[in-house]
Formats: sequence, C-alpha cells, structure tokens
Amino acid sequence: MPLTSSLSVAANATLTSALDLATASAPVTVRAATTWQSGIGAGQADRVFSDRRTLAASATEDLDLAGVLLDAFGAAITFARVKGLYVRADAANVNNVVLGNATSNAWAALLGATGTLTLRPGAAVGLTTGAADATAYAVTAGTGDLLKVANSGAGTAVSYDIVIIGSSA
Repeated sequence: MPLTSSLSVAANATLTSALDLATASAPVTVRAATTWQSGIGAGQADRVFSDRRTLAASATEDLDLAGVLLDAFGAAITFARVKGLYVRADAANVNNVVLGNATSNAWAALLGATGTLTLRPGAAVGLTTGAADATAYAVTAGTGDLLKVANSGAGTAVSYDIVIIGSSA
C-alpha cells in the first residue's frame, strides 16, 4: 500500500517595542517540515499509525512499535525506523501525559532508556527527521520497541492523539 506523508513543526513570534516615533519589531519565523514518499530509504516512509487513545487514572500502556500496533485497515505494523512522531495531550485533561521510560525493551532512540517527556493538558510535540535521513530513529524488535505512555496521576483519565510515521526497513 503506497504512503505519502508529511510532518511540520513551526514557530512564529513577533517582539515589538514602542519607540518615540515608530514601533520596532523583531519577527521570528522558523519551520521544520519533511515530506516522505512511499518507500524505505531516505525521504521515504511506508508505515503510519494514528489513534486517539485514553488512559484510565494512573494507568500506563506500552505501544509496541514492532508488530502489535494496527494501521487504519487493521494490518499489523512493524516499524524498523521512526521518521516522524506527533503526540498531543487533550486540552480537557486534568493530568499530564508522560512519554518514555518503559520498564523493559524501551524504545530508547529518542529519549534514552529512562528519559521522559511530560505533555501538560493541551500540549503537543512534533518530531521530524530530515528527508535526507535514512537512519532516522531505529526500532529494535524485541529489545528496543516499547514506547511507554502514562497518565501522570490519579482521579481522572487522560486522552491523547498520536501519529507515528516510519519505515519497515
């Protein structure tokens, strides 16, 4: 099944200061964007997982990047490399969504084996490798393929959206 995908991360800001006769401004615009064509090499991706998920109070889950997740058509996905990742914590959450630090077989290519990233309610994170990067973030089936997602607290559930773009080799 052919896949065409893209991911972008952008920041826009303008700092202004009122002067005697004018207003000075310092605009900043930066953007990282990657588009992948279908395939497994540099500038290519052939797998995508996307879902809106909910975790009960204090719950965790390990997303197995090698052979357990299902694509939109119900086929099992095995990522060998992750080339793009997007995670957004729902704005209505009370607790945070925490990524990383799986107990065993952690996907350590991004955060290390024990590192975590905390997404406060409404927060989002996007990661894209450059189109020329064929290596990307490696997934090692059976020993380095679990992305842990956790609800940071008790009392309420959390929801989050996730999109993973990658290749099977």
